[in-house]
Order: sequence, then structure tokens, then C-alpha cells
Amino acid sequence: MRVLVTGADGFVGGVLVARLRARGAEVFASDRAELDVSDAGQVRSAIGSTQPDALVHLAAISFVPDAEADGGRTFRVNYLGTRHVLAAVAETAPRTRVLLVSSSTVYGSAASGAAPFVESSPLRPGNAYARTKAASDLLGAAYAARGLSVWRARPWNHTGRGRPDRFVEASFARQIAEIEAGLRPARIEVGALDSLRDFLHVEDVVDAYLALLEGDAPPGAYNVASGHGLSIRGVLELLLAHSGVRPELVLDPARVRPPDVSVGCARRLTAATGWRPRRTLDQALMELLDEWRGKIQRRDRDFGASL
Repeated sequence: MRVLVTGADGFVGGVLVARLRARGAEVFASDRAELDVSDAGQVRSAIGSTQPDALVHLAAISFVPDAEADGGRTFRVNYLGTRHVLAAVAETAPRTRVLLVSSSTVYGSAASGAAPFVESSPLRPGNAYARTKAASDLLGAAYAARGLSVWRARPWNHTGRGRPDRFVEASFARQIAEIEAGLRPARIEVGALDSLRDFLHVEDVVDAYLALLEGDAPPGAYNVASGHGLSIRGVLELLLAHSGVRPELVLDPARVRPPDVSVGCARRLTAATGWRPRRTLDQALMELLDEWRGKIQRRDRDFGASL
């Protein structure tokens, strides 16, 4: 199988590319420097020259504060980038299977105690990132209605080794590792700890993408979720359970927002592919914390060697 992956240099892209190659796929891994998805000509050329059997569109501005800070760029990358991909496939490689990676944020948030979101739940995006993802998701549905093979994955929060520390649980892991190493006081900066999220191990999310790419699930929208919510406070407590430190929690006003709830139901994906999460969040967080411990140890060794 020939697979083109946009955004291959991102957190999920690196995991997906490695898994695809391990399965014997010929992978064309395009990062931001190699393929600017906001450039229609570049996208058309890349797809036309590779003629992939499958395409996974991951390229996006995914960090919400960055998306909010530059709405125009977010629109160009997230929405127009998806439009360019779909148009190029339709024009130059119409037999390609397209997996658009959307987001759980397209649903917005729910009230406490509400049932998990299903694929038929209304789309109520609440920020620039979510709005561009919702628009791209609907565009994918429109192209599917015209005959293109388009699957839309709507993943919830996923983490594990390689997660950038601008995201909350990775920031916690870095701070804990720094406290353990004596590089910072025993304090952790926190924001909205009572928000409830549905967390997955990144490898389980990649399992879901592969199941949609390689299986016979009909084109459409598929939630990728565990069905269980955990507060951000609970995530922090899981990380701290693997550490001997007991830091003071310091509220960062810039991170404070009203608590909200987002949990998904992946029953449709399970019925179509047999996919279920096989790894625990605790396992993902252990791997994340161990990665940060290793980074700090290497940093200390390199610093010592340079003296």
C-alpha cells in the first residue's frame, strides 16, 4: 500500500508513519517544510506524483491558543488545507482512500452528567481550531457524497511518549520530572483542573486510524474515544502517583476557564472495525513521564560533558 501522510512530523504523525512502515507500507511522509497544505499547487503536485492508495490528512494547527492567536493562518492551514487535499484527490487520484483527522472539539462541550457524544450529535465548535475542524469535517462529508472515499475520524484527547509539553498533561509531566531532578521548586502551575476529558493512549488512536484505512468500514464519521471521562485533576494525580514528589499547586490565571465536559462514544467505530482501546491512560502517562525524565538526564549529561 502506498500511503501519503500530511503533517507527518507531528505527535501522531510520527507514530502512524512508524506503524505503517512496520506493516510494509510505502509511506510518503510530508512535513510542514516539504508540503504546505495551504498551497493548492503544492498539494496537487504531491498527490498527483505519488498516486497514493491512501492518504491520511493530519496537517493542522492543533494547539488551541495558537489557533486563536492567528485565525487567518488557522483558516488557511486547517480548512483550506483540507479543501486543497480533497480537491487534488478528486482531480488527480480519485481512487485514493482519504482519512481526514477531525477532532472531538467539533461537538463543543456538554453539561455535567450528559451522555457521551455520538456521531449524530450537533456540531457546536467553540473556538477557532474547532470551527475550522468542523468546517473541514463537513467538507469531507460533501466530497464523500460526490463519490470520493472519505473517512472522518473524530479523536478525543490522546497522549503518550512524544506529546509536546504545550499540552496540559505533558506540561505536568515535564514539571514533575524537573522537580524530581531538583531543577525547579516543588510547585506546579495549573489551570482548570475540574474539566472532564476522554483520554486515550496515542497508540490506540493510531490503531483506530489503521482500522479505518485498511478495513471495510463504510465512509463516514467515526468517534475515537474511550467512553470514560477523567478530570484534569485526575490526570495530574495519576502522574503524581508515579513520582515521590508532592508539589504545591499554583493557579496560573492565564489557564483558568470555566470547567466543561467532553466524552465520546465510539460504538460506531467498534461495530464497523472491532476497534477498542487496548492500553490504559496510566500506561500512556507513565511513558510520558519517563520520557521527560530521560530528556532531563540527557540534558544534564550533555551539560556536564561540555564543562
